Amino acid sequence: MKVLLLKDAKEDDCGQDPYIRELGLYGLEATLIPVLSFEFLSLSSFSEKLSHPEDYGGLIFTSPRAVEAAQLCLEKNNKTEVWERSLKEKWNAKSVYVVGNATASLVSKIGLDTEGETCGNAEKLAEYICSRESSALPLLFPCGNLKREILPKALKDKGIAMESVTVYQTIPHPGIQGNLNSYYSQQGVPASITFFSPSGLTYSLKHIQELSGDSIDQIKGPRHSKQNCLQLELLRKDCTDAATMFAAIGPTTARALAAQGLPVSCTAETPTPQALATGIRKALQPHGCC
Repeated sequence: MKVLLLKDAKEDDCGQDPYIRELGLYGLEATLIPVLSFEFLSLSSFSEKLSHPEDYGGLIFTSPRAVEAAQLCLEKNNKTEVWERSLKEKWNAKSVYVVGNATASLVSKIGLDTEGETCGNAEKLAEYICSRESSALPLLFPCGNLKREILPKALKDKGIAMESVTVYQTIPHPGIQGNLNSYYSQQGVPASITFFSPSGLTYSLKHIQELSGDSIDQIKGPRHSKQNCLQLELLRKDCTDAATMFAAIGPTTARALAAQGLPVSCTAETPTPQALATGIRKALQPHGCC
């Protein structure tokens, strides 16, 4: 059974994207199509801030892109030596909070010790930080232009200072339409499509609707309604596998799907390949959404 994941490929130490591997264990043939691109911003300003750990109580990384921005700062400004000699140790004396194992893995590659990665999303990380943070100094938060305000607001409400710096902006991937057209013409309508961010949904939904046609329209409606489940089950029995099930990597993306009137059959319990694969497998089974 074919499933589509709207994300870029990231090989792990085994030389394979972990999402493809985990879904493959359940007999699901996954294809990855990137829908987002990123442009880095204000790296000089961010680099200067990274050079002064004494001004901050710690760091917050909520996306791999923010870590990549830190890596670029070290490479472009010839700071690798001073980072290894002193800055890394000074930052490690403070808290380095992260969301998700993927982000934590990248942070560890620049030599920083992380905490909070099991929180899974910004809401839970905010709770974690609020339960632990006592420094009077602000936390440095490199982020994207589309960052949500849940984390900053939660910290502000608890009197925890934070300094945000926008280090990247999200733009549509230039190959979205062509890659989706190629996939649908060669592979047909997938059994499921997984969205990894609200912005990814925004940039790809129009193309998917045009390519999927009735396979989307027939199952629109309130999430988990009995009518949806019956329609979905009947559609899946069609030998053409024309129905598409929608999955989200987390609650924020699931809410964005619901706002578009699309039923969410699967939301990963945690933003990990294992949790997503388990959720998709369950949702694709008969009566999986009931």
